[in-house]
Amino acid sequence: MVRQRSAKPLFPGSNPGAAFFLMKVIVDFCLVPLGVGVSVSKYVAACQEIFEQAGLKTHLHAYGTNIEGEWDQVFATIKKCHEVIHEMGAPRISSTLKLGTRTDRTQTMEDKVKSVQEKL
Repeated sequence: MVRQRSAKPLFPGSNPGAAFFLMKVIVDFCLVPLGVGVSVSKYVAACQEIFEQAGLKTHLHAYGTNIEGEWDQVFATIKKCHEVIHEMGAPRISSTLKLGTRTDRTQTMEDKVKSVQEKL
């Protein structure tokens, strides 16, 4: 006997009839290849190309990259970055992630920055 799941939506305002729910995420990602010397710009550039090929919205900054998109796609792309950087010869990689999700409304990276700038 197969037990049916409730049609209750996972997120307020979402469609309970949908087959699945997409979760948007904003990630601050910093990848540091170890054992490759002092300059890491070619590795950062490789990841930027991967993000671009995936169609993700990004913002490169001095110590990492902000990435905006659907949860599964963002994390699959981060995994791909690790795979490519290892293929480029990095024996070790240290990455840090900060991430945020919200269910009450859609919010972009620009929305978050604008909200602060309006208060300055």
